[in-house]
Amino acid sequence: MQPLTILGLSAFQRGLAALAWVAGRRGRAPFPDAPHLATGERGELLAYFHLRRLGFAVVAQRWNDGPLPGDLDLVAWQSTDNGDVLCFIEVKTRTSRDVATASAAVDRNKRKILRRLAGQYLRQLPGSERPESRFDVVTVYELPGKKPEIQLIAGAFGWSEGD
Repeated sequence: MQPLTILGLSAFQRGLAALAWVAGRRGRAPFPDAPHLATGERGELLAYFHLRRLGFAVVAQRWNDGPLPGDLDLVAWQSTDNGDVLCFIEVKTRTSRDVATASAAVDRNKRKILRRLAGQYLRQLPGSERPESRFDVVTVYELPGKKPEIQLIAGAFGWSEGD
């Protein structure tokens, strides 16, 4: 990604943070009242900007197909030497490292839900050809007094439980 584009993303991200701060001071908090939901939304926003800096083109956030439970946190295209890959990205945010890792929260049941949603997303794409796709996990650690730590785990799991 071009340095100027990265600089613009950083400025945009700082601008959003400033607007969120102002909204909070005026009693119009930009995140939900429940602390765990606010943590998750902040993590998704941090993951979004991290992926953009890595060159991903994010095409959907919190995608849901109505009757199916859950949502796809982020859906993005990544250009590789072998062509474009559609990435279904689950974001896990933690404010401590005391219990299990953030990625451990993407358990068997969560993977099943994500696979079902991703399949539905693919069925709604135009054309008959299914693009190359994968499941990624982004972990975000917001530890007190530290800069957020963000890690992309590309291809964290596959389309079947044996992958």
